[in-house]
Amino acid sequence: MRLTDYTDYALRTLMYLGAHADATATIQEIADAYGISKNHLMKVVHEFGQAGYIETSRGRGGGIRLGRPAKEISIGDVVRLAEGEFTLVECFGPSGNRCVITPSCKLKSVLKRALDAYMAELDRHTLADLIENRAALVKLLPRA
Repeated sequence: MRLTDYTDYALRTLMYLGAHADATATIQEIADAYGISKNHLMKVVHEFGQAGYIETSRGRGGGIRLGRPAKEISIGDVVRLAEGEFTLVECFGPSGNRCVITPSCKLKSVLKRALDAYMAELDRHTLADLIENRAALVKLLPRA
């Protein structure tokens, strides 16, 4: 299983904002810090702003910051929002299943349990857990 770049960027953006919680940041600043696309980050910030994870302000002195405390941001919830539906195999999807062995297949239930365990582990952690080494992160991600 592989998370999309979108999810990766969402998690990294939240980590950056959490590590630099004392100030607002810009999308360009975060893109430069990680060496990633500003355009991709704009999409992340827009969606996560609408969902309340990121607070945005426009104008001079504006920027972005966490929209809620890091301890209230579940990593599982972030991954679910960014990834949408986890369709690991064709038969997971709500439609379009053309697999001929579906009526007798045991694979779907095995993969479902694995996915549930994966998400349960992510649900055990918050953004606060990921940034508890804040001083080290700030050294690696200095502000411009």
